[in-house]
Amino acid sequence: MRNFESPGRSEAFGGNGMAATTHPLATLAAIDVLRDGGNAVDAAVAAGAMLAVVEPTQTGVGGDCFVLLKREGQPVIALNGSGAAPAAVSLGSLAEVGIRTLDPESVHTVTVPGAVRSWARLTEDHGTFDLARLLAPAIAAAENGYPVTERLSRDWSRQVPKLSRLAATTSVFLPAGEAPKPGQLHMQPALACALKEVAAKGADVFYEGWIAESIVKTLRSLGGFHTLEDFAAFRPRYETPISTSYRGYELWECPPNGSGVAVLAMANLLDRYNIADFAPVSVERYHLLSEIARIGYAERDAFVGDPDAAPVPVERMKSSARADILTGRISQNSRLVDVVPVAMPEHKDTVFLSVVDKDRTAVSFINSIFDDFGSGIVAPECGVLLHNRGFGFVLEPDHPNTLAGGRRPMHTILPAMLTRDGECVLSFGVTGGHFQPIGQIQILSNLLDYKMSVQEAIDQPRIFARGDVLDVEGTVPAHVVEGLRALGHRPTPAPNPLGTAQAIWIDRKRGVLRGGADSRRDGVALGY
Repeated sequence: MRNFESPGRSEAFGGNGMAATTHPLATLAAIDVLRDGGNAVDAAVAAGAMLAVVEPTQTGVGGDCFVLLKREGQPVIALNGSGAAPAAVSLGSLAEVGIRTLDPESVHTVTVPGAVRSWARLTEDHGTFDLARLLAPAIAAAENGYPVTERLSRDWSRQVPKLSRLAATTSVFLPAGEAPKPGQLHMQPALACALKEVAAKGADVFYEGWIAESIVKTLRSLGGFHTLEDFAAFRPRYETPISTSYRGYELWECPPNGSGVAVLAMANLLDRYNIADFAPVSVERYHLLSEIARIGYAERDAFVGDPDAAPVPVERMKSSARADILTGRISQNSRLVDVVPVAMPEHKDTVFLSVVDKDRTAVSFINSIFDDFGSGIVAPECGVLLHNRGFGFVLEPDHPNTLAGGRRPMHTILPAMLTRDGECVLSFGVTGGHFQPIGQIQILSNLLDYKMSVQEAIDQPRIFARGDVLDVEGTVPAHVVEGLRALGHRPTPAPNPLGTAQAIWIDRKRGVLRGGADSRRDGVALGY
């Protein structure tokens, strides 16, 4: 239970259902679906679509999607909704047009967006409502407008140069020549029209109809290698999730090309320590988390890419034997000096949501456009803002994550789930690009090692360590920062709050759901 001597939200409770998302309108959309008789899958799709409208800095229909799904008495299911690079692109074709490094605003970072067909596949296979019903709240928000929140307005204003680059983007996202102010209504009529078409005709219109034609025409006009065939070929795929044990629970992640294997490797390392011997905000704990993260990221950056193109040693990376070897490298007295990951670009913007229904079906759902406003490219006829997930590729010929036609980039977005005795007890996730693996570990450790409530686990100060980087939130005390410096770390203030988290715990003993959402953005958890 939270210590109420410190400020913070109470944990959310519900008996019949719960949703935790990054935005009040999305949480309400999910709760409305649940109360109307829909299941957790229906509610998650409705919330994800709403977020694609009302949080354009973070997500959109032009992005990718990953999902973990667990029904009572059934195994965990993973859906990979990430698209590939155009078939015609290659290091050689880029070199021919003078490109040897990727710019995050380049058309060559746009991979086929996987979200829409992923939503449709989930609805068809596991939902009870049709796509038209689930997209209706998002369509209304796009057509009639939604009030821009304070945090969103701030993030929006920081991207004015990107949004001013192309006329189509400016007309949608800077309609008055500037970013919307807090409380101002923002409308996206072209996107509303596109969503209506998807609602009426299904996801194929997005990949094989006029919406695809609009997107491809826009990308080709900017020099892209994209074709209608690239879009028509995309299908989300079910994959076998991967897992490891932690403190007597089973932690589940999506397999590569996602980077969930890094979370599992970090969990294996941390499971070898009695970290609860340290205070939750302390030099000792943050030093250990930093070293575990640096090792885990270095391995991820070296080995993870599209397994269709190059094998990823998942079993070795998450093995107990590997954890034993790597644990021997960690000292509590000093920072490792020889952990240097392969250079990778920054991954920034994502939304995560969790839904659990009355039958205790749990959905862990994440959707992303990569950077703030993705590539900054909008297809004007359909209003679709396109992600720049291809910026996650590297341009090294022999690397497992090198850019190539038809290849999916290494993904940072990773939904997570925790089970015990074969049933889900926690659906959770963390946003924030590279931060996500160590962010998940911090939430998990707060819950299991320090016995915090869900909301308290989310509210705790955070750190992020990778390579030579050690970002600390402003809530980390000065004496802890100096103690980390004394061990050889180079702590610096995080430029923004580190990620956002949403989580729902299924409390089976009391028959209730316990949830939390992150106030680092506009997160809300509601139960009923």
